[in-house]
Amino acid sequence: MTRTVVVLPARWTGVLPAAAVPALRAATRVHADASVPERVREQLGAELLDGDDYELLFATEPRAGAEVITAPEPPGAELLDAVAVMDRLRSPGGCPWDAEQTHASLLQYLVEECYELYQAIEDGDLHDMREELGDVLLQVLFHARVAAEDAAEPFGIDEVAGDLVAKLVGRHPHVFAGTETIDTAERQEHRWDELKRAEKQRGSSVDGVPLGQPAVALAAKLTSRTAKAGLPAALLPSGSGVGEQLFALAAAAKLAGIDPEADLRAAARRFADTVRAAEQAAKAAGEDPHALSAESWKSHWPS
Repeated sequence: MTRTVVVLPARWTGVLPAAAVPALRAATRVHADASVPERVREQLGAELLDGDDYELLFATEPRAGAEVITAPEPPGAELLDAVAVMDRLRSPGGCPWDAEQTHASLLQYLVEECYELYQAIEDGDLHDMREELGDVLLQVLFHARVAAEDAAEPFGIDEVAGDLVAKLVGRHPHVFAGTETIDTAERQEHRWDELKRAEKQRGSSVDGVPLGQPAVALAAKLTSRTAKAGLPAALLPSGSGVGEQLFALAAAAKLAGIDPEADLRAAARRFADTVRAAEQAAKAAGEDPHALSAESWKSHWPS
């Protein structure tokens, strides 16, 4: 007799792999061992295994001498473990440092982790990107866990995720409701802005622009928002001051379809690499790279 074991994950969603269907149809009796919760056994119409006599067995671990079919976990299942770990760290008996953190104390890490992810993406380093995405996710989990303890207006990760789902569904009616047709990315971006304005009921085209972002990115975002509102480019900041000149340069780049923040970062990183190369060349020539004269800098500067 051929024996088949279908291994169910701890977070089984009720979906069976296609490979299990023929075995399920052919079996005269279906069993589940004691590791499978009773409610799942009932859903499967399986008898509790008594002994070792079975044709088709649902279990949470494979068994020797049987064909094994594994039911996959749903995408995102590991997020539940991440939430559980964060809860453990923050709960009594967990980590004292984690327990002391507040939204304000965590701000520095939120900024740092976002920039580290930004750099990993710039570098095209998928290994670092994967790690840094996890660190950014940690910030979301941490803030949601802290918020769950707020006595006045508590919310947790489920509310955060629920709000996100509602936003994504609401702003993609062409996907989820089938009430309209969007056939280009440009049209979707325009429609997103329309739905967002109606949802937020903002009184100004610049409402909601985060003023804490880097200055070049802020100037570009304000330029983008006001351009969509029909503001003439002649009314953008101008003048002889350094701030006005920098704004004008960032605005001109944005209106030309260039991300001035990314371009400036790229230029700054190229400059840092060039400085290091000159210092290494000076060191190789027997000079102290920390005490170079202007002439030494020029002589070792990469051409």
